[in-house]
Amino acid sequence: MPTAVAIRHVCFEDLGSFADVLAARGIDVRYLEAGVDDLANLDALAPDVLIVLGGPIGAYEEAIYPFLADELRLLERRLAAERPTLGLCLGAQLMARALGARVYPGPAKEIGWTPLALTDAGRASPVVHLDGTRTSMLHWHGDTFDLPDGATLLASTALCRHQAFSRGKTTLAFQCHPEARAATMERWFIGHASELAAARIPVPRLRAETAQHGAILETQGARCFADWLEGVGL
Repeated sequence: MPTAVAIRHVCFEDLGSFADVLAARGIDVRYLEAGVDDLANLDALAPDVLIVLGGPIGAYEEAIYPFLADELRLLERRLAAERPTLGLCLGAQLMARALGARVYPGPAKEIGWTPLALTDAGRASPVVHLDGTRTSMLHWHGDTFDLPDGATLLASTALCRHQAFSRGKTTLAFQCHPEARAATMERWFIGHASELAAARIPVPRLRAETAQHGAILETQGARCFADWLEGVGL
């Protein structure tokens, strides 16, 4: 049976709708909890697919969160071997850094629902399912990253140019959250309550936007992920 390992940084930022895609394809999923489970001794090449999930810390904060150093080394080995790897938000930032790019605070927090604008390369990739003409997109980040050498830009927003990139067929990274599942977003609103309050972002607005766009994103996000898995032989 094919295997997927998902590295999780906070309990409520999980695989979301992507879990259903993996189950439908007969791929066994194992979560590893960053900061708790031993990432240093994980065989970087063993899982058929590695998915690095989001979280509220910086990809450059290993002095505060030492486990990030192990996570970066894991990603460096896996990406060098061109094994299928997907990153979401913090996961994308860690992948960018593992590929030698700079990660740093963006011009402003981008939290809420905004459509993606795809590049020509994005429209020729599985990310076409996430084009702004087909769905809106959930964003929840303050940091951004430079595009790694050899990577292809797939999508942008007005506030954040580097929203999605690929590197060959086996590497895909999203600054945004195509995996978001509307039914569990209340966990995010609770878990990120302090951040939302500090940014003066009203939860009722996020809840209403999620009710409007969430179901469509679940469908389109699942199509994107399934197409990518098909492309890497899973």
